[in-house]
Amino acid sequence: MKIYTSVVLLLASFMFVNIQALADSKLNLPSFSTEYNDKSDPFKDAVAAIKLANETNRNVLIEIGGTWCTWCHRMDAFLEKNPDVYQELHSKFVVLKVSVSDFNENEEFMNALPPVLGYPHMYVSTGTGKMILSKDTAELQEDGRYSTKQWLEFINTWQAKSSKG
Repeated sequence: MKIYTSVVLLLASFMFVNIQALADSKLNLPSFSTEYNDKSDPFKDAVAAIKLANETNRNVLIEIGGTWCTWCHRMDAFLEKNPDVYQELHSKFVVLKVSVSDFNENEEFMNALPPVLGYPHMYVSTGTGKMILSKDTAELQEDGRYSTKQWLEFINTWQAKSSKG
């Protein structure tokens, strides 16, 4: 029975990972939206993110963190376990993950932004590149955990306002 339960849990975890990969592929997300990459050029990625945001009437959510960051992993896990928030986030924002690490602090890029007080940290810019928010992600938590309600309110408040109408 113990082996059976382990096998079922293992298969379920593979299915969950595959469902998330399928969701990413259906959303056709650029790699800078899905992973921290020490070797990536954040300026080049920012230009691409702003261009895409401008073309799709979205804002850019710049997420500062890294593969070393425990809370970054918790935030990613929260988004994976809450596909409604994940889908809403990526439909309303172009996400740009910028890695900071001992290997690459991306100092020049980071010096162009308001100070980071902790990781992960988020900034929102318009599709024209105008910075409109610096956000401590702790504000998206309730009782020490990321909150669906807080995330959806954040997305609704900071999404690009329609230029039509």
